Amino acid sequence: MELSPMELFQKEAPEAAAAFNGLIQALIASEGLDQKTKQLIYIAMKTAMGDDRAVRAHLPIAKGLGATREEILDAVLLTLTVSGISGVLNVLPLIVEMYDK
Repeated sequence: MELSPMELFQKEAPEAAAAFNGLIQALIASEGLDQKTKQLIYIAMKTAMGDDRAVRAHLPIAKGLGATREEILDAVLLTLTVSGISGVLNVLPLIVEMYDK
């Protein structure tokens, strides 16, 4: 089985991966925003970057935290103003697939 990009990062650069994981854990633990809002922001940022692999990984997390189809769609559509339509077109099928199964 082929390693995921994150698994490869952990294998090839374990110290950097551990430091990165510590940063992620600190951000998760911060209390300024609730976890659902953090996931919506993350999905929007990754959509704007064109990183549909990250969006695919975080959609179920957001849904599990109570994010509705409409909330996720709104977060994704906000990226139109900063990165155009390509990111939206890449992740829209993922949203539809997850909520319309």
